Amino acid sequence: MGAIVFSFVLVWNEFLIALMLTTSDACRRFGDDSARPRRPLGHSQRFDYSLIAAAAPVPRGAEQLLELRSEEGKQRKRVLSLRDIDLPTALGPDDVRIKLHTSGVCGSDVHYYTHGGIGSYIVRSPMVLGREASGTVTEIGANVRSLAIGDRVCMEPGVPNFRSKATRLGVYNVDPEVTFWATPPVHGCLTGSVVHPAAFTFKLPGNVTFEEGAMVEPFAVGMQAATRARIKPGDVAVVLGAGPIGIMVALAVLAGGCSKVLVSDVHQPKLDIASRYPGIIAVNITKRDLLDAVKGETSGWGADVVFDASGAAKAIEGSVSLACPSGAIVLVGIPVEPVAFNIPGAIGKELRIETVFRYANMYERALNLIGSGKVDLKPLISSTFDFERSIEAFERAAEGRPADVKLQIDMTKAAA
Repeated sequence: MGAIVFSFVLVWNEFLIALMLTTSDACRRFGDDSARPRRPLGHSQRFDYSLIAAAAPVPRGAEQLLELRSEEGKQRKRVLSLRDIDLPTALGPDDVRIKLHTSGVCGSDVHYYTHGGIGSYIVRSPMVLGREASGTVTEIGANVRSLAIGDRVCMEPGVPNFRSKATRLGVYNVDPEVTFWATPPVHGCLTGSVVHPAAFTFKLPGNVTFEEGAMVEPFAVGMQAATRARIKPGDVAVVLGAGPIGIMVALAVLAGGCSKVLVSDVHQPKLDIASRYPGIIAVNITKRDLLDAVKGETSGWGADVVFDASGAAKAIEGSVSLACPSGAIVLVGIPVEPVAFNIPGAIGKELRIETVFRYANMYERALNLIGSGKVDLKPLISSTFDFERSIEAFERAAEGRPADVKLQIDMTKAAA
C-alpha cells in the first residue's frame, strides 16, 4: 500500500465545494477520497497522514464538520489540520523516487489557502500543497540513466503531454494538458517522498544547497521573464513589486545583462533586502515617485523593460508611463480580476507587451547560474520551519509580513 508519509492538503470552504464540486457525496465527505475522479498525473504519491485546510478544526471528524457547516451556512477559510488521503506511489520505468529535504512556501499555495483559487484554477476537492522542492533520489525506474540513487535534486513541478503540439514547439508551460503540482486537481509535493519523471528532475551542482534547490522553481519564473523580455546588454529595467518573484526577476535580468534594475514596493524591509544586491535600486513608492526615479536613472528616456511582478491593477495601469519609446512591458504577476491597461499610450510608444506563465526549459539554466555563483538566493530565505510547524509557516506567509521574502519547510523529519 506504500509508505506512511506526511503531507499538506488544502480543502476549500464547503460553500464552494457544494456549488462547484462534481464528485460524489463520498468524496465530498473527505473521509473517503476513493470516489474522487482521477486525472493522469505527472507524478504519483500515497498520502496517509496529511495536513488539510478544512471548514473547521478536524478532531470532531471531517464528515461532521461538513454537516455542521451546512447548518451554519457560513464560509470559513484558512483553517489547516491533519487528515488521511490515499494516492498511488507506483514507480514507472521513467520515474525516480525522491525523499524530500526542503520545500518552499509558494505564493500560489498561499493564495489557494486564503482564496480557494487562482483565476480559473479552483480548489473543488482535497488538494496536497507544495511545488518548490528539493531532495535525494532513493529509487530509479528501469529506463532512468540520467540520475542515480543518492543524487541531490530539485524537481520541475510541471509535466506536459510529451506528444502535444505545445511540447513539440518548446512551450510546454502552456500545454493545456500539463499536470502541475498543487494546481487543481493535481496534488502537490508537501510530503515525505514523491515519485516524479526523471526528465523533470535535475541534479544539484555540488555547491548548491537543498535550500537553494527548493528556490529554483520561483527563480525559473524570473528566468522566463528575463528571456521573454529579450534583454540587451546595458538595458535599464524596472520591477514592480519586491516580493519573492519580483526579486527573482530582478536577479535574473541582472544576470541576463541589465546594467541596473529599479525595484519598487511599499514595504521598506523587502526593499532593504533587495537593495543588498549590487545593481538593484530600491524605490519606496510611499516616499518617492517612481516615474521621477526612472527618469533620473535614464536621463528622462524611460526604462528599456518594465516588469510587473505585483499583479496590482494600479501598477499595471501605470507601467506604460515608465517604459521608454520602443521599450517592453512584461506581465508576470497575475491579477485577481481583469485590469485596465493604457493601450493608446502603449501604441503611442510602440511598446512590446509580453506575458509570463510559469516557465519552460529554465531549470538547467537557473541551476547553472546559481552554481556559478553569479546568483545568490540564500539571502532571500527569511525563515525555515520544521514540518511539524507547517501550519505556522502557512499562517505566517498569509500574514504577509513586510520583512519576509521566502519561507521554507524542512521536510527531513517527514516520514517517507
